[in-house]
Amino acid sequence: MFSCRRPSSLGWLLAVLLAVIAMAWAPPAALAQDVWEESTKAGAKASEDGRYAEAEEDFKAALREAEKPGAKGERLALSLRNLAELYRDQGRYGEAEPLYRRSLQTLEQALGPEQPSLVGSLNDLAELYREQGLYAQAEPLYQRALAIGEKALGPDHPYVATTLNNLALLYEAQGRYAEAEPLYKRSLGIIEKAQGPRHPNVAATLNNLAEFYRKQGQIPTAEPLASRALAIAADALGPEHPFVGSCLNSLAQIYREQGRYAEAEPLFKRSLEIAERSWGPEHPNVAISLNNLAGLYDQEGRYAEAERLYRRALVIAERALGPEHPAVATNLNNLASLYTQQARYSEALPLYERALKIVEKALGPDHPDVATSLNNLAGLYDDQGKYAEAEPLYKRALAIAEKAFGPDHPVVATDLNNLAGLYRAQGNYPEAEKLCKRSLEIVEKVLGSEHPAMAASLNNLAALYRAQAKYPEAESLCRRALGIDEKALGVDHPVVATDLTNLAGVYDVQGNYAEAAPLYERALRIREKALGPDHPDVAQTLNNLAGVYRSQGRVAEAEPLVKRSLAIREKAFGPDHLTVAQTLENYAVLLRLTKRDSEAEAMEARAKEIRAKAAP
Repeated sequence: MFSCRRPSSLGWLLAVLLAVIAMAWAPPAALAQDVWEESTKAGAKASEDGRYAEAEEDFKAALREAEKPGAKGERLALSLRNLAELYRDQGRYGEAEPLYRRSLQTLEQALGPEQPSLVGSLNDLAELYREQGLYAQAEPLYQRALAIGEKALGPDHPYVATTLNNLALLYEAQGRYAEAEPLYKRSLGIIEKAQGPRHPNVAATLNNLAEFYRKQGQIPTAEPLASRALAIAADALGPEHPFVGSCLNSLAQIYREQGRYAEAEPLFKRSLEIAERSWGPEHPNVAISLNNLAGLYDQEGRYAEAERLYRRALVIAERALGPEHPAVATNLNNLASLYTQQARYSEALPLYERALKIVEKALGPDHPDVATSLNNLAGLYDDQGKYAEAEPLYKRALAIAEKAFGPDHPVVATDLNNLAGLYRAQGNYPEAEKLCKRSLEIVEKVLGSEHPAMAASLNNLAALYRAQAKYPEAESLCRRALGIDEKALGVDHPVVATDLTNLAGVYDVQGNYAEAAPLYERALRIREKALGPDHPDVAQTLNNLAGVYRSQGRVAEAEPLVKRSLAIREKAFGPDHLTVAQTLENYAVLLRLTKRDSEAEAMEARAKEIRAKAAP
């Protein structure tokens, strides 16, 4: 089987500090202790603890006080902002927006349109729009906040750094990487100069910059930034501070992408422990850490452990945020993705469908997260050969991405590859090739010719050429993809094993077993070392290598490989998984070659029974 990497779905949430460097609002110093102040403080504490219903009542009480005749405009603006922030945290964007707008208008009326106090309100409203994918509405607000801050406070003020950081996040989301990077760097320079190189805000900005480089595949650049952020945060705030947990997650994510799973796991676990101690076991931030650790186990093929954590995270999110919050959709997608990998399609389908309904209702039909859910659901249908159901979903996801990000964004490239894969499976090769080539052009233009995403796109096009028996073209692309990933990720990364498997598959299908065997053997060594001896990807490689050995007449060497592959798949997926049926059929072929027909018949009968159960 040609092993092409399908671009990931929604993926797990990362507790990385990607948002603003906080610009805290504070009540006017001269105010006496009163109902407004007491309610504001109580609401803030309840919100921090995840007690959102209590926080809402307290903030509403403060707002009622602030709306009384004679109250100061700053009080009203802050009360509106606090309630808006609470709604935003709960995904209640429609309720948050008018409050943010009214807060901004109140400050403008009280202080004038150029006061630096407006910077916070402008950033708040812009952040709300950015989270909803309304980038065109967010950008002018950030630009105005930046202009006010630079004029009133000077170009090197920390408030300016905050706005630069937020604007960089916007550009990054839009794929405007060349514009985002200098803003991150300028923000970092300002904070280091104004607050010193060991300030927690420096750590926050370093984390953002590290995440920026990680997403672009520049892992060697990202790692030292994330490590420095962690060291600063632990030194400045103490090893048990929640932000230290965020930094641990950032570094663990980098290790995970490098295939350094053994190093990532203790960092994810420590982050989870910090979150549980800081906020209690039922806080939404704990759900984020659970998702991160579950994602690692998922990638390692530790499905039972991953499922337990995903389920706990889902329960926490539903209880703390409500069943219609976008974060609940993320949890549903993660759990559904796990089920899809295990071919538990009937369990995955309602989760994907529910996630889609949630994000459509909460974020609107054209939000990028809707496109993600559509891709996930389409992928489920695609995996089952239900192409008629998958195609319109892929197309709608692509249309949303093009509208939200423009035609040359990496997300668009991913969606093009997904649709191309569907057309390839249907034998619509001309249409698939057109989409693959466009995807490749986007990735090369935006991320560069040496980015791992480039290797993924090359592999997709190679799969198409192989399906058409264009073997020289496929081989050339596979070799180029292998070179890119070896350089970017290291020669022992699991993705390199996938590239080796793809190249070996091209040789295998042509009967060039002498070329295929050493590539499969190297892929096996990499996967066993990186993923452990019982990972499903190891089983796949064992199966592939056994097939080559069988074709070479090395039946005695092939049998233990197939036997081991079968054991791994039964353990990982259960006895009735389709990959178990495939392995049983391969095993039966070997048994017949060695005149063990009765054993072969038993294997074939079991495989037939599994396939009958799985049939729709």
